[in-house]
Formats: sequence, structure tokens, C-alpha cells
Amino acid sequence: MSDRDATERAVESAEPPEQELPTWEDGFLQRVANRLQYNYDLERDYAADGERFDLYGRLYVESQKQFLHRSINWANYETSEHLFARRADGVSTADLDALVALGHDLAEAWIDADEEHQGTEFTFVLVVPSIPDEVHSYVSGFRDRTLLKYGYYGSYEVNLAVVAPDQEDAVGSSEADVTAAFELWRDLDAEPTGLLGRLRALLG
Repeated sequence: MSDRDATERAVESAEPPEQELPTWEDGFLQRVANRLQYNYDLERDYAADGERFDLYGRLYVESQKQFLHRSINWANYETSEHLFARRADGVSTADLDALVALGHDLAEAWIDADEEHQGTEFTFVLVVPSIPDEVHSYVSGFRDRTLLKYGYYGSYEVNLAVVAPDQEDAVGSSEADVTAAFELWRDLDAEPTGLLGRLRALLG
């Protein structure tokens, strides 16, 4: 049979029974978690390589081609995103550089690089009172993608976002689509194109 007879579809990974959504004392993060809960496994007060985050989320997708039955499959690929968010009193480009370095450290420790690994994203979000101009510029022009074994083992990406909810201001790097979930002043359903539209498609 040709590939036309095969079906490519997302397959749910083996997961533990659904758990109750954690509760955040921070009302902003709670509302963000309410948006993310159907696609991300969420935790609060999470530590990664010695750094603490108020919110952690993991999104995992496995895709494969199948013929007649899911036991007859090939071209299996895994993609995932690790989302880290925390409050901060302020932000500088040096703070963002430190998060990028953390992302590379986590990639080295967490990724099982093999033929089935397609991509992993490490997305860091800082929630701050206001966003300096230099941070806006830094984040909006930022992209950091690393190929594993020249792409044979997929790639990983470090994404950045900074959000100032009291100012209704946010900036995300080019691949940080989840930034839209933190823009509570925007209606995802009202903006079907662009960054928000991609997130709305992801969130279903």
C-alpha cells in the first residue's frame, strides 16, 4: 500500500489519571492556568536546576503514521514544550540571558536525543510591573534554535516572553506562541490570525 492508505494522527501518550488543577494565590497566574489546563500538565512552585518558578507546564504530543491498526505504525515523532513562569520585581537583558543559559542546561539534561525526537521547546515567561524598551527589543528579536546531530535527532528551542499585566503589555519571541495565554486583556476568539490565532488553534 502507498502512503495514501496510511493515516497520520496525534496519539495521546500514556498519562496518569487526570489531576485537579493546582491553586495559585496569584490571581493572574490562576487565570492563566485556567486557560492552559486542557493542554498542559501544570504544577506550582516548581524547581528546575536550582531555579524556582511559580508555574510550570508540560505539553507533550506524539504523532505517528498508522495502517489499519495503531500497532502497525511508523514515522513516530515526539514534540514537547516545557513552560516556566514566575513573578519578578523587574527584568533586564541579563536576566533573560540567564534564563536562556538555563534552557540550554535543561536541554542537555532532559532531552533523550534519538530518531523519534522531533522537537522540544523551553519557554520562559517573566511577569513584571513594566517592560523596559531594551527588553522589548531584545525579546521581539530573539530566537535560539539548536539542531541535534545536524537535525537527525530533531531540535530544541529556547523561547522568551515578558508580560506586564497591569500595563496590558506583553512581548514574546518569535516562537513563543503561548505568550497569548498570558494576555488576559485579549480575547483569543476575537483574533483568528497571527500569534493569538496559532495559540487558539493549539488550545482547540
